[in-house]
Amino acid sequence: MADAAELSGNWSGVIFADDGYPRVERAVAWPVVASLASLVALRERCVAAIVAIGNQEIRARLQAEIVALDIPVATVIHPSAWVSRHAEVGEGSTIMAGAVVGACAKLGRGVIVNANATADHDTVLEDFAHLGVGVQLAGGVHIGTMAWLQAGACAGYRVRVPDGAVVQPGERLIAN
Repeated sequence: MADAAELSGNWSGVIFADDGYPRVERAVAWPVVASLASLVALRERCVAAIVAIGNQEIRARLQAEIVALDIPVATVIHPSAWVSRHAEVGEGSTIMAGAVVGACAKLGRGVIVNANATADHDTVLEDFAHLGVGVQLAGGVHIGTMAWLQAGACAGYRVRVPDGAVVQPGERLIAN
């Protein structure tokens, strides 16, 4: 996620807050400068924040905390992703390298569309849904709140995935 933020060119730098701070000083190549409990101290330092955690429940809780602190929530789109100008992308969402979001797709808050995943035309991804690497959604698919489709899963036209569902890697979903 930090790579995508850096490469997007929208921000001059990327820093992390982590509960392991001060013991944890780096998150891969980026500095850890505060604990999650001291996010309020970062308000003056940061233009926006995003939750870089895959777990939907934790991501939703932390994004709500960021909003409550009046820190703007960033939306990060990797420069190699393709997002239709007719798609809607909610705050705090991340679209990674090689991902495709088609025309009239609607992504809620805190959605992750991971590397090389596709959410084709007219798909709906409710708040905090997570598409794993290489997930392929045909047109008109509806993914419920906090649902997680793991790597390589695919869904045919107009499939509905309920809230909180976990779809296993490589699983094929077909509409009734």
